[in-house]
Amino acid sequence: MNILEGIAHLFDRFLEWLDVHFDQARRRFGSDSVLAVFLSAPSLLVLGVFGVFPLFYAVYMSLYGGKYGMGRFVGLANYAEALRSEAFWHSFSVTAYYAIGTIPATMALSFTIAYGLYRITRGRGFFRTVYFLPYVTSAVAAAMIWRALLNPQYGLANAVLGYAGVSPQDWLLEPRGVLHLLTQGHVPVHIGPSLALCCVILFEIWHSSGFMIVVFLAGLTAIPRELEEAARMDGASAFQVIRNVVLPLLSPTIFFLAIVSTIKAFQAFNNLYALTGNGRGPVDTTQNVTVYIYSNFYEYQRWGYGAAVATLLCIAIVAMTLVQWRLAGRRVHYE
Repeated sequence: MNILEGIAHLFDRFLEWLDVHFDQARRRFGSDSVLAVFLSAPSLLVLGVFGVFPLFYAVYMSLYGGKYGMGRFVGLANYAEALRSEAFWHSFSVTAYYAIGTIPATMALSFTIAYGLYRITRGRGFFRTVYFLPYVTSAVAAAMIWRALLNPQYGLANAVLGYAGVSPQDWLLEPRGVLHLLTQGHVPVHIGPSLALCCVILFEIWHSSGFMIVVFLAGLTAIPRELEEAARMDGASAFQVIRNVVLPLLSPTIFFLAIVSTIKAFQAFNNLYALTGNGRGPVDTTQNVTVYIYSNFYEYQRWGYGAAVATLLCIAIVAMTLVQWRLAGRRVHYE
């Protein structure tokens, strides 16, 4: 008996033991529902300690002021201060730019690549692995590489621009808006995302596309080939097949990725912090809400105010999810 056969034998014995004890436990508890609750108790305990409790504790903390922990009770004063703060609304605008720049572009690019991989028969596994590699790579490690590539002095990006006869850019150090740079000053400098934020957006598109490609491929492989072939036999073009057959049947996958991407965009932190060094970037042009929360907690030691902003962010994420569910949920075809 070799090692693999031994492992298989042990696994079979484990399944037999599990089946016997599962039947005994079901008879002891009297119903599958009670047994399910009992078996789920450890996971529910972990979720409650590390998920639900911190959420309620953040709400509790937001009602107090002062530094370094719990100060005096201030009620909703922290929320009122946040809603009046220009820095708070600026961080929300950066978050909105980040979400608008990453979600549609990542989904469109990922679907295009996934559909191309779906149509080919050879090398699909190889290319799927290649496209998935950025996602499984550490975001911080990948950000360090991008930071070196975008270095204004010795980075590869400016070297390529130099060969093309284009003046070098400051990239992650540029606070001016990208629209201002493209129009040579005709658009005000504060309109639109900064060049530094656009670099972070490009990094996120590159890093997250691998996950979406794999999910899109899983959804595409579940679509019966006969439906596409029938549409082509009826004279439908490739675009019409995608629009009228593929996308409607892929709507649950698209809906899932849209919700997950929105939540991820509003919670983005690692990419911003690793690429810019402090998360805020030049003149706070990359400071989104999560970086703003981090700054108030760990730099200014305003725990109550930071907890209030975190609670407002949680409310915004829930509201965005509900809006997506209400608007897009009607267009999702599960059958």
